[in-house]
Amino acid sequence: MNQATVLQLLVVPVIAIAVAAVSRRRGWPVPLLLVLAGLVLSPLVPEYELDPELVLLVFLPPLLYSAAIDSSYLRLKAVRRPVGLLSIGLVLFTTLVIGWVAHLLIPGLPLAAAFALGAIVAPPDAVAAVAVARRLGLPRKVVTILVGESLFNDATALTAYRVAVAAAVGAGLTWVDAVGRFLYAAVGGVVVGVVLAWVLVRGLLLLRDALVENTVMLLIPFAVYLAAESVHVSGVIAVVIVGLYIGHRLPTVDFSTRILSDAVWRIVDFFLESIVFVLIGLQLWPIMRALEGEDPWKLAGMALAVFAAAVLARVVWVVPSIYLPRILSGKIRSREPHTPSWQNVAIVSWAGMRGVVSLAAAFALPQDFPGRATLLYLTFVVVIGTLLIQGMSFPALIRRLKISNEQEIFDDNLAEAAAQQAAASAGLARLEELVTEGVADVHQDVVEQLRTRSERRSLTAWERLGGGTGPEGEETPSTVYRRLRREMLAAERKVLVRLRDGGRLEDEVLRRILQELDFEEATLERD
Repeated sequence: MNQATVLQLLVVPVIAIAVAAVSRRRGWPVPLLLVLAGLVLSPLVPEYELDPELVLLVFLPPLLYSAAIDSSYLRLKAVRRPVGLLSIGLVLFTTLVIGWVAHLLIPGLPLAAAFALGAIVAPPDAVAAVAVARRLGLPRKVVTILVGESLFNDATALTAYRVAVAAAVGAGLTWVDAVGRFLYAAVGGVVVGVVLAWVLVRGLLLLRDALVENTVMLLIPFAVYLAAESVHVSGVIAVVIVGLYIGHRLPTVDFSTRILSDAVWRIVDFFLESIVFVLIGLQLWPIMRALEGEDPWKLAGMALAVFAAAVLARVVWVVPSIYLPRILSGKIRSREPHTPSWQNVAIVSWAGMRGVVSLAAAFALPQDFPGRATLLYLTFVVVIGTLLIQGMSFPALIRRLKISNEQEIFDDNLAEAAAQQAAASAGLARLEELVTEGVADVHQDVVEQLRTRSERRSLTAWERLGGGTGPEGEETPSTVYRRLRREMLAAERKVLVRLRDGGRLEDEVLRRILQELDFEEATLERD
């Protein structure tokens, strides 16, 4: 590989990281700026056509796995009905709506090929929506629903896509065959995911080495996806199931594994998402070249109609699916006593941004597929249109509807304070048992230090309810402690670095001491 090729391979990630870094510092929506950067660069860089295998085998599994381990299995279980209606019902409904629209608009396009387009653009990618939702403080339930939808809707869409493509190329599928394939892929993905999750968790527990465990976890999404796809079931569902199970078990493993895991997957997410959104924009030029000689006004009209169908189909599905089951079923009303507010329903209805999976599926269409170039163009317009129009307006809509999670934050802090107090009481009780029984033969000063540390953590949680200030606006003892201790840690680091620079301290020793100080400051930052 020559130097020019290496430089070309580095251009996209370097630009993606630079744009993402500036966007994060300015507080701008990172995915949207990355897409715009890709659009601007598309005519200026060597033409690159998105490789579907790159997305489905390299990008999709780790991003799904990371989102799954960071999600709450219990919260997803609590919202399983709306998540199922969105990730299965809405995807199939959108597939049918867009399929009929495309079949009517594009002369000579077979219905099966039109349904393939519907399946391609049906699944929203909630990365952009969730990033904005968390930054602007949407209620946890809304965020959980959007995350749950994004975890499972790709599986539904890709399965429907394969069935539609098989029918379009003359595989002779009946409706019974199509439904059978769909159920086999979905149920099989769940079974493979559950089995592999059970095996992998027990294997990880045997390792007892944070570095090795996290290295293995980097390989898990790829291995699970390939294992599931090798038996022709949904690799997406299998990866999500494994990620949810491992994420649910992470609190029981060693603390060093959790600390390293959090850092590793933050970096993986940032790197892959940055590249993915730039790649979306970079597809502009290859797609436009494939349409040379076509009537631009006719193409624009078709694209506008398909885009409108994609947006309206979500609204038409979401509103009735939220309220009608509650009206018709007393069991649902008793299980879910709180009726969703119309503001939250509006937010979910508008969070329909599409992503790179749709483009990958479109590029994966066979070269002789009916209307392939036109379907690619329509997919690109829907992806870019939803990301820019819905994505840009999403923050303004949240602010306009005055939605916030302030009450949830207060409730979380209250629950945390109570839990910290209960945990501190248990720790102090155990300390007293050890001292009384003579098991811990220690100096009284050590016992007092342990008591003080435990009590301070408990008090800090209660003080957080007041925002770190007292009734008159003065700093609480814990706030003063954190501020002064940070200043002390900064002074300690300067001395340590000066000793290293003067040749009086080895780098290995410096790193070991700094690690201890870093863990302490991380605790202060958390408080």
